Amino acid sequence: MIKVLVVDDDFMVAKIHSGYVARVPGFEVVGIAHTGGDALRLVDELRPELVLLDIYLPDLDGLAVLRELRGSTARPSADPDVLVISAARDLDTVRGAVRGGALHYLIKPFSYEALRDQLEHFRALHQRLSALPGDSPAAQQDVDQLFGSRSRAATPPKGLATETAEVVERILRQVGEAGGDLSAAECADASELSRVSARKYLEHFADTGRAEVRLRYGGTGRPERRYRWLP
Repeated sequence: MIKVLVVDDDFMVAKIHSGYVARVPGFEVVGIAHTGGDALRLVDELRPELVLLDIYLPDLDGLAVLRELRGSTARPSADPDVLVISAARDLDTVRGAVRGGALHYLIKPFSYEALRDQLEHFRALHQRLSALPGDSPAAQQDVDQLFGSRSRAATPPKGLATETAEVVERILRQVGEAGGDLSAAECADASELSRVSARKYLEHFADTGRAEVRLRYGGTGRPERRYRWLP
């Protein structure tokens, strides 16, 4: 099992993300931290292989925690990989995460599928590393597999039709050009799909970085997920 530490100042969000992790085979949440100080302490105590790290924390921000993890000589045996999860969208923060050695950067709110994809990539990376002989130099093809960028297929994954994806994309683009966004229910009405099917295609576009998701709060119940095509 790959041990994961979840770091988020929001107790409910941390619980949701922990639930996401628990649903992915091969991963277990060994701890939850709500401050940067607690995150560093739990890394030392629990030795997680992966940290889901929020940026907005009440004491140290996430980038400071990342720098401490990467720059400290006091914890050489506790050097987890880091996946940043944050609502921060400014380029300085994103650059800081990249320069700090984060594996990836997920912008909140994200779906379970988006996080699952990153966790599965992390697991595959570790499996490839474990398969390499430790007493001989790596071949270029081995390095390419480890550091190569993962291309996201333009075609939908199994179970989603290319023709239907093009219809949903066209609707998203039209709404976006008018400066708006839409819900799964509105997309279903416009495309004559079921709401569940429309939501699958919208989430596919969000997961592949071609659309963004915003939460609209109002009244009672769960917030509404609104989708906007990214230019």
